[in-house]
Amino acid sequence: MAPDLEALKKEILAKVALFQRTRANGWPSFDKAKPQVPVSGKVFDEEDLCSLVDASLDFWLTTGRFHDQFESGLAARFGLKHACMVNSGSSANLVAVSALTSRFLGDSRLKKGDEVITTAMSFPTTVNPIFQNGLVPVFVDVDIETGNVDASKAEKAITKKTRAMVLTHTLGNPFDAERLSKACKENNMFLVEDCCDAFGSLLNGKPVGSFGDIATLSFYPAHHITTGEGGAVLTNSDLLKRAAESFRDWGRDCWCKTGCNNTCGKRFGWKMGGLPYGYDHKYIYSNIGYNLKATDMQAAIGVSQLKKADEFIRLRKENFNFYLNNLKKHGRFLRMPSSLPGTDPSPFGFTVIVKGDAPFKRNDLVTHLESMGVHTRMLFGGNIVRQPAYQGENYRVAGELANSDYLLENAFWIGVYPGISQEMREYAASAFDSFFSKF
Repeated sequence: MAPDLEALKKEILAKVALFQRTRANGWPSFDKAKPQVPVSGKVFDEEDLCSLVDASLDFWLTTGRFHDQFESGLAARFGLKHACMVNSGSSANLVAVSALTSRFLGDSRLKKGDEVITTAMSFPTTVNPIFQNGLVPVFVDVDIETGNVDASKAEKAITKKTRAMVLTHTLGNPFDAERLSKACKENNMFLVEDCCDAFGSLLNGKPVGSFGDIATLSFYPAHHITTGEGGAVLTNSDLLKRAAESFRDWGRDCWCKTGCNNTCGKRFGWKMGGLPYGYDHKYIYSNIGYNLKATDMQAAIGVSQLKKADEFIRLRKENFNFYLNNLKKHGRFLRMPSSLPGTDPSPFGFTVIVKGDAPFKRNDLVTHLESMGVHTRMLFGGNIVRQPAYQGENYRVAGELANSDYLLENAFWIGVYPGISQEMREYAASAFDSFFSKF
């Protein structure tokens, strides 16, 4: 008699759950003898591991049932029609910007040499797709306390050559996407929202990512939910969804899901480009694309992690508010981060900004914290035009970048991720106290 595979699967998954429960359940511990307060990390439980193993038992190694489920869940979460999973947040940005150059968009598509407004205070893979698509970045300055684009400066940077804005909700703190979305519509421009650090952030009650034409997410272990490596592109536009999927899937014109054939009903009935009539639609390419798909095992983790997102966000906010309340007493030396009215940030980290007249440098404080096991990170690339990668590249700077330079010299961030316990954050606060006790 053949074994009952479903019963066998249940037995395997029960053992996997027991294994995970036995090994500390994915939450980091705090060792007082060797204290460490990480900036980020994955938080997972038996449900996540079981979901991963469930997908592995299918041995469907590319996109499959979990992929479809995860995409649907993401789109619903953001109140949008479409989510397109990719293999990283950086790939999501590449796909999103590339989609705006797609032949599917006709005369409205971005063309080489078109200008795209972005901020100098940025992560490289927010900016890189602009260069990689032959577009011209226009760098504008940021507000110091929010770390976000100065909306008035972005509006002033618009010229006849400007076709899009690609902007980041820095460390989960929403920029004025409502205002800049309106500006983009009035000037026949696209808006790309980089939400890789901002899963769950709200602006006037709406999720960030739902204001622009297209948005991106990252699921790297440092982010709000994780699939290991992974990301997604979000949009309400059927046309941009098709363009994004095409760039993700080698640039093909066909929109069949993996393992499907003839979704269009005329697989051998197309005449496109210089190809002969009837050439297999599965092998017709309308965009110069990539292979940026994620695996179903990654998506399976995402399905499980998505259920925990609200709790993860709650804990991030709790940690952020703890640091805000505890570091205010050092206001003589530090500028406190702030948010725009009407925003409800889902924080990625807590920004520490040293005042320009402080009797110490940013690196003095960072070195002290690191020596005590409190991990720190710079504010990504700082003023990115100062990075060696962009020396001699084709870009424009609109106005001065004084605030970006200030943050480059004086800002860093500490972690607020859910794995930071009460004990950890109290220790981190005491590390700040011990530094400032010298002044």
